[in-house]
Amino acid sequence: MCCMQDNEPLMRALSNLISLNQPELVLFVGEALVGNDAVDQLVKFNRSLADLAPGAAAGGPAKRQVIDGIVLTKFDTIDDKVGAALSMVYASGAPVMFVGCGQTYVDLKKLNVRSVVNSLLK
Repeated sequence: MCCMQDNEPLMRALSNLISLNQPELVLFVGEALVGNDAVDQLVKFNRSLADLAPGAAAGGPAKRQVIDGIVLTKFDTIDDKVGAALSMVYASGAPVMFVGCGQTYVDLKKLNVRSVVNSLLK
């Protein structure tokens, strides 16, 4: 499977862009539908951002940028895969900031932690 996080030139360009612009927030956007594959994507993406940052290889003073938060799309279509969201938070240390529950911007919602916990305990 070839994905963005496996494309070194693309990830190097993204790391350079982040280093140059120094955004206040870096978000990983992934599909909730893919379950635990999303965890693997997130870990690889985060590692690539850190490892390919300018100066990272030389041990230079560059800040090793990693993601600050997670946006999960298609969250309304999952059932038992909600555990992947928990695994993503555990693997990255970054919170789920928003979940997509539809097709438009107004369908981006803050994660309802209580409903996730209830879903896991069913």
